[in-house]
Amino acid sequence: MAAHVHNDIETADAALAMSNNTFVIPDIHGRLDLLEDGLVAIAVRSQGSGDTIVTIGDYVDKGPASKAVIERLRSGVGGFDLVTLKGNHDAMMAGALRHGSKMADWLGKGGAAALASYGGDPADVPQSHLDWLDHLALFHADRHRLYVHAGVDPQTPLDLQREETLLWKRYPKGYSEGYGDLHVVHGHDNDPNGPLLYQGRTNLDTLAWRTGRLTIGVFDDDRPGGPVDFIVVNGAPAAR
Repeated sequence: MAAHVHNDIETADAALAMSNNTFVIPDIHGRLDLLEDGLVAIAVRSQGSGDTIVTIGDYVDKGPASKAVIERLRSGVGGFDLVTLKGNHDAMMAGALRHGSKMADWLGKGGAAALASYGGDPADVPQSHLDWLDHLALFHADRHRLYVHAGVDPQTPLDLQREETLLWKRYPKGYSEGYGDLHVVHGHDNDPNGPLLYQGRTNLDTLAWRTGRLTIGVFDDDRPGGPVDFIVVNGAPAAR
């Protein structure tokens, strides 16, 4: 079943339309259909050169097409600066395939679906895919925002943040602070009724791999704070 794209831009005024934007794609988890339709919708929404796409990790596990998602992102996105960040599931996959003692834990947390997308044999996962997962950045910052998979310690300088925090942190319910003057944009802690918007942070993870609803945040590069718009991609929910 093809995904259907709803691109809600009615609230964007003309001034915003002329600004450069950053489009943030949260946890994909093997849903190539949602990723592809999201990229198409971003291209329609974009006003031209200078826009950025940030993917905030968890490309693999749970959904059916982890291999194809990695291949799609490795090929780049024409006309955009693409920033690919690491998620905890990406780190788990690479760790399990390098260290057999971690395999059972990974397979039980969604890795079985990822391995199946390669044919079921760990030996069939290309070295190039492992290298790509290993070298994903842990965070990305611009003038107004900090993009990360899970979260940050607000008391710790960025260059001293622990990888475990960046990949696994869960904010207390209702926590509204960002990172200093930077608005934090993250995923990881899914909420099917999201996205969750707070003064200092935005959580975009809507459990897309299961719900079939991927919410992409649109951020105006000239305006501080949260998203100015959303692109919502609606596809088939996961089979139960």
